[in-house]
Amino acid sequence: MTRIAALALAAATALTSPAVAQSLAGGRELSVDAGLGVKYSPEFMGSDNLNSSPWIILRNGDSDAGKAQGISILPSLNYLGKRDASDHPDLYGMDDIGYAGEFGVKLSWRMGDMTSYGAIRKGFGGHHGVAGELGAKYRYQVDDRLTLWTGAELGMGDQDFTGTYFGVGAGEERPGRAIHSPDGGAYIARLSVEARYEFMPDTAVMGRLTYGRLLGDAGDSPLVQTRSQPSISIGLARRLNFRF
Repeated sequence: MTRIAALALAAATALTSPAVAQSLAGGRELSVDAGLGVKYSPEFMGSDNLNSSPWIILRNGDSDAGKAQGISILPSLNYLGKRDASDHPDLYGMDDIGYAGEFGVKLSWRMGDMTSYGAIRKGFGGHHGVAGELGAKYRYQVDDRLTLWTGAELGMGDQDFTGTYFGVGAGEERPGRAIHSPDGGAYIARLSVEARYEFMPDTAVMGRLTYGRLLGDAGDSPLVQTRSQPSISIGLARRLNFRF
């Protein structure tokens, strides 16, 4: 919970950063869905087994929602669970990876119901690399309460990031597990469908279904049991609105 609190504090700090404040200048409004839920996803990147983990919801941020098009500059946060080799027989002999937080910035460009975005974050804790995404999503307003999104994105990581989660170093090799030093770049492609149902004013149930496919050196890692990486998430979120 202390790590979650640290991420929340980082988000609060980012919302008052000069870059964000500048993007909100002129009486703009910042709104974002924030909450918690549960996510069922691979036990580790490349695993063919799913388990549950916290889903920290910080989504649908917009600093100019009243316009048909606009640019938003918002904080970007991510949280990665730990990987203990002792919990996975196939990882015997690998170094453990601790919990990791990622903190950075996200730039979104909205054109009507289509939004393109790019995010970049620096890791701390379990990894110290740089990661992010490039993607686009389409918004469909079913009615006053239900909103749907479809999206596609590429997950990116530098060599430090991919080496942490997909690399095999000296002393970690075993029969069938050779030394592997993956390059940085696009390591996963994802397609997603997301839903938001507002059952009370500014309070919503949110769900997300994602299919990911590991790419390149990451997918070729001897640690990868399957390139297919599905996940499903559900949680409760509160719509937060800030005026500047």
